[in-house]
Amino acid sequence: MIIGLSVAAFTTLHVIISLVGVISGIVVLVGMLNGKPLAGWTALFLATTVLTSVTGFLFPSTGFTPAQGFGVLSLILLAVALFALYGRHLAGAWRWIYVVTALFALYLNCFVTVVQSFQKLAFLRSLAPTQSEPPFQIAQGVLLLIFILAGIAAVKKFHPERIVSGSEKIASA
Repeated sequence: MIIGLSVAAFTTLHVIISLVGVISGIVVLVGMLNGKPLAGWTALFLATTVLTSVTGFLFPSTGFTPAQGFGVLSLILLAVALFALYGRHLAGAWRWIYVVTALFALYLNCFVTVVQSFQKLAFLRSLAPTQSEPPFQIAQGVLLLIFILAGIAAVKKFHPERIVSGSEKIASA
């Protein structure tokens, strides 16, 4: 049992939270590429991505795992992204720091999604049973290239037009 749920039920919950984080993160990325801050989607992305990392630590483990390492790195990136967005309101260098850290956290979740897909989906598992075969390496290489290019473009294009005074949240576009 994990927080009152069977391991299977908790795993399902963790996967759903992760997928919501990935999907909302892609929406946020598209918004960045179009220069549009999307406050609601951004809050959903950041919250579910933090929750994904936190819930990952609740799984039974006998030692420190690579997944936990990803979780620690993701939480550090998200702490910086949250501070840049809500603490510094993307002023000055905090804009590009936010873009880089938020997209790096999204990349980590997408990386894990590819890993899990190759482990859980039979047709992908048959292509790369040990995840050291070319199809897995190509998939991860393409993912990395997409995120590098998208990150560069987002840093150039994402310039929020206004900050709502009072609440200091990014305006919805």
